[in-house]
Amino acid sequence: MRKIILIIVMAFSVLALRGQELNSPQLTQYLADNPFVLSPTYAGIGDHIKIRLNGLAQWVGIKDAPRTQSLAADMRLGEKSGIGVFLYNDSNGYTKQQGARVSFAHHLTLDRYEDEFLSFGISYNFNQFRIDIDKFNTIDFPDGGVVNNRQTANHNFDVGVLYRYDKFYFSLNASNLIPKDPQNLTFSVDEPNELRNYYAYTGYRYTKNKNSRMEIEPSLLFKIFESDGRSETDLSLKFRFYEFEDYYYVGMNYRFLNDQIGRPLFIAPLAGLKKSNFYFGYSYQIILNEILGYSTGTHVVTIGVDLFQGISNCRCMY
Repeated sequence: MRKIILIIVMAFSVLALRGQELNSPQLTQYLADNPFVLSPTYAGIGDHIKIRLNGLAQWVGIKDAPRTQSLAADMRLGEKSGIGVFLYNDSNGYTKQQGARVSFAHHLTLDRYEDEFLSFGISYNFNQFRIDIDKFNTIDFPDGGVVNNRQTANHNFDVGVLYRYDKFYFSLNASNLIPKDPQNLTFSVDEPNELRNYYAYTGYRYTKNKNSRMEIEPSLLFKIFESDGRSETDLSLKFRFYEFEDYYYVGMNYRFLNDQIGRPLFIAPLAGLKKSNFYFGYSYQIILNEILGYSTGTHVVTIGVDLFQGISNCRCMY
């Protein structure tokens, strides 16, 4: 009975993810001081070539649970532009996704004395999604419809805009702008045609005074999935402690569906550090929905390095 319940829960989870098809899983990777994974508008902001490797192990304790690996890298291009690339590999049982995103951003100065900036970004996305039937148990569970591996490839675009004023930031983003052609459905007539997702990300980095070594950063991420009308929110709070240019941080993330504010999907403690050019971040999602009885949670690990420092003459890149 326990196994049957688990299969039902996982099936509903997969159905819920259909609206997010052709995207890498977004949990708390962006909170590991790497907002570029959320929005192309962050490409090139900073003094280095930023490289971040991320490993995501969902639903620890469940066999064949989702696993994701990703690489994000971005760098400044000229004085006011940036480019970046995001690669990912995702497996979930017999379904697999591999994808790439290439981004370009341009940054404008609205007021150099008040540190007011406006950035625009665009990404080209390529994704391959397939169902691998090689390990299907067709002897005990024969199915005449299961005859070969099925796969589909998708090309799409993301756009975004980012506004920064001193230590306040606000970005709006739309991903997967091009809808799926209903004539090219690969798996089912019930596949969603509208793949667009919308994101609003905002926060503020507060310090008591210029000499304070502690920085407090509350942030909010709001997401809408056009395919089924769902929406969800992340509320996060980070405390960052500086030692000159090095720092370490601790924090907490709270995610919920917007029609179930008091019933979080998970709560995630965060911790990380930056020492010289090396970065490490860790998060553990404590699952609070029906799967809690079968899984101990989700691990998210980020390892990064900053290379080839080159300071821009434009403050919009700081």
